[in-house]
Amino acid sequence: MTNEIPHPYEIEVLPLEKPAGAYRWVLRRGGKLLERSDRPHPSEEKAWASAVKALEGDLTPTGRRR
Repeated sequence: MTNEIPHPYEIEVLPLEKPAGAYRWVLRRGGKLLERSDRPHPSEEKAWASAVKALEGDLTPTGRRR
């Protein structure tokens, strides 16, 4: 897992109220919402890893979004 996120992407990991102790992530490109998690993650680390995986899918030549 890397903490190096290429510009103009941003990952934000946020705690959820329900279920308590769970986290979600938001992926932005240039400040605009690109994608967000649709399920809770049990820890910040797992939420971050899921967001990085989604970002890597966006950065590949055959990425699902352009």
